[in-house]
Amino acid sequence: MGKKITLTVDGKQISVSAGMNVVDAAKEAGIEIPVFCHHPKMDPVGMCRMCLVEIGRPVRDRATGEFVMEDGKPKIQFMPKLETACTNKAEDGMVVVTQSPRVKDAQRGTVEFLLTSHPLDCPVCDKGGECPLQDLTMKYGPGKSRFDLSQKQHFEKALPLGELIYLDRERCIFCARCVRFQDEIAGEAVLAFDDRNRLTHIISESEPGFNSVFSGNTTDICPVGALTTTDFRFGARPWEMQAESSICMQCPVGCNITFNTRREAGSDGEIVIKRVMPRQNEEVNEIWLCDKGRFSTHHYAEGKERLTKPMLRKEDKLVRASWDNALKAAGEAFNANKKDFVVLASGRLSNEDLFNLKSLADTVGGETILYSDMGGGELTQLVGVGAGTNLSELGAGDAILVFASDLYEEAPIWHLRVKQAAERGATVIVAAGRQTKLDRFAKHVIRYAYGDELKTISDLAKGGAEIADEFAAAKNAVVFYGSDGLGVNGTSAVAAACADLLKETNHIGGPNNGLIGVWQRANDQGAFEIGFRPTEDLAKALKGKAVYIVGADPVGDDPNYAKALKGAKFVAVQELRESATTDIADVVFPAQAFVERDGSVTSGERRIQRFYATLPVKGDAKPDYAITALLAKQMGVILQSASASVVFEILAHSIEAFNELTYDSLAEVKEQWPIVGRDDMYYGGTTYANKKGMGVQLIPAAQAGGAVKIQKMRKEAALRPKADEVLAVPVNKLYDLGVTVKSAGILDERIGELKISVNSATAKKLDAEAGQIVKISFEGAQGEGVVKIDDSVAAGVALIPRSMGVAIHEPIIARAQIKTGGKAK
Repeated sequence: MGKKITLTVDGKQISVSAGMNVVDAAKEAGIEIPVFCHHPKMDPVGMCRMCLVEIGRPVRDRATGEFVMEDGKPKIQFMPKLETACTNKAEDGMVVVTQSPRVKDAQRGTVEFLLTSHPLDCPVCDKGGECPLQDLTMKYGPGKSRFDLSQKQHFEKALPLGELIYLDRERCIFCARCVRFQDEIAGEAVLAFDDRNRLTHIISESEPGFNSVFSGNTTDICPVGALTTTDFRFGARPWEMQAESSICMQCPVGCNITFNTRREAGSDGEIVIKRVMPRQNEEVNEIWLCDKGRFSTHHYAEGKERLTKPMLRKEDKLVRASWDNALKAAGEAFNANKKDFVVLASGRLSNEDLFNLKSLADTVGGETILYSDMGGGELTQLVGVGAGTNLSELGAGDAILVFASDLYEEAPIWHLRVKQAAERGATVIVAAGRQTKLDRFAKHVIRYAYGDELKTISDLAKGGAEIADEFAAAKNAVVFYGSDGLGVNGTSAVAAACADLLKETNHIGGPNNGLIGVWQRANDQGAFEIGFRPTEDLAKALKGKAVYIVGADPVGDDPNYAKALKGAKFVAVQELRESATTDIADVVFPAQAFVERDGSVTSGERRIQRFYATLPVKGDAKPDYAITALLAKQMGVILQSASASVVFEILAHSIEAFNELTYDSLAEVKEQWPIVGRDDMYYGGTTYANKKGMGVQLIPAAQAGGAVKIQKMRKEAALRPKADEVLAVPVNKLYDLGVTVKSAGILDERIGELKISVNSATAKKLDAEAGQIVKISFEGAQGEGVVKIDDSVAAGVALIPRSMGVAIHEPIIARAQIKTGGKAK
């Protein structure tokens, strides 16, 4: 707890933390001071003047510095003019008056001036019903305007700042929240004011327009209807929609979200999700979302490709079947091949789904494989960040190492939080084989050659150098490791080396210390906790087996996997949508989307969080855990399927790390700062307060007092290309062709085409120019992409984004050649 100070607001004595401004201090005490420009997450600017109040300060004796007393109390001196409450820090003994005639007159005048050129068309404004200007005008504004409405300033309507955000310049009140958010919070100053006086307006200074992965947040904090999103603008009224809590399934951060739903005539009377909104969790995503989560996390559950009935292969064709027949066919096939039974599942599934799958495989003697290019989850179980970790607490004296990961492209909210830690004084170290977005906020940047990852970590562990010594001396230290330029074996080795570094520097076993995996899917960490493991050679692991595939599309991702599955004894696929993998299946089971059921997931910080049913079930689809239980029954195994909560209860009793956890404990909430919600949107924006759970972090073995033994990994020889070759390196891209993103449609421009990044020297060796189409091939796989010149890439290296049409899972020597006459459009 920091120092407390005491002040009086409207006759009420309150105690708040030193350093708070008067608006925030009053808010904490439940006293309303209206604002437009002020936001508790950003620096105050005093632009709108709505928070004008009377402020009196204790008079001090100039000689002694002590308070001057009058009638036994400090003498209070008020300034002759009103002052902005947002730009004044609360002080000991300060007296604030927010309800005097002078203050009310100033508030009324401020609102009246704001309305001089603001359209008075609330009934057709997209912000109607959740508009701070509308609310504060009703409460503080005049009942009638004294200005000539014909003299209002007019602009062209619906100006796109980018493909996702539209600007209505007539509605803008120049609070600068959007400009300041992009500058202060996102660190991407792509918005600015242009022109002057009544012609002032917001512009985008980036190419393409509004080039930021955090753009959607500006619509949450805009206090008027100036900024709207492409997918929601004029789509529904706030009072027409219902709200349900959930978790974003696009990355391992586990952002807390709220789905807004409405019954749509245009969707044949079905209830649909209209928009995704942030839900406050200051220990996870605060009140922010990235655009990938906001605009794509729910579309995967929509569309004509949704599976609603079981299907069974007859005469080489998939035909609809009853649940009984489909389950019987799969059960008989798997029973006949128990020794070759393999479960392949991805981190798109919930903890409950993965637990039932693991239980089935273990009971019949089968194998479980995690569909992922990344290993090391057993190390995060051992030395993961301790329970009580909150990245917002890291600052001066602490260290954060980001290794083999571009957080901006893989987990944008973590990028945001690490950036903020750097601004608070934390030592941020970025170690990567290429340039990343976080480099400019880092104190130290280490650029290694792909293949030298373990040597780089070893040098940090040895000490003696400035960076190594600074990391070792840190009060708290967190390491993020990813899969940039690495496959399963590579990431496993890096995880072990990072875990050893943390152990040797005594940064394990406590809050704000430990290892975090930047996983490729939302619940990969949960899969590791339950016992799933990835394999380096998935094609070999599937060949000649009886395979049960759940929540994955290996055939669509890699032709080698397709070839392996064609030689499988039997293939059952459990999925939401039709895919290349369902096309080759012997049996297909339709699964419910996460928006149609309850469940839980485990974030990269090992935080277990609940999501809730939002939409009605499509057709005859069932929850994954229930389908597995029904299949298990056909195989003579009894599993629970009554509800997700019942399965979780069994899981919690079966896995030590989950002991004592219940759905009720996951649903617990606590007071958070800042105070946000739908009751006072003028203050924190339209984000939702958290009423359905903030989750619970698992306790790693190191924190629980268990032995910490880290297995040494065998170092593999680094690949070095010959003169006529390139080192093809897999990297991660935020917007890719993965079905959970591509199905959104709205993000097509951001997905773009496959770009293969090489430096100028490599391009010259290939006789290539920027924009030309290059054909790249290796070990039975090939693809085409557009050449992008990036001189931050090492010579002889070609960066190839995953999930963009070329099946690449680890660094590999490849041949590249320019396609004759090929030029990108």
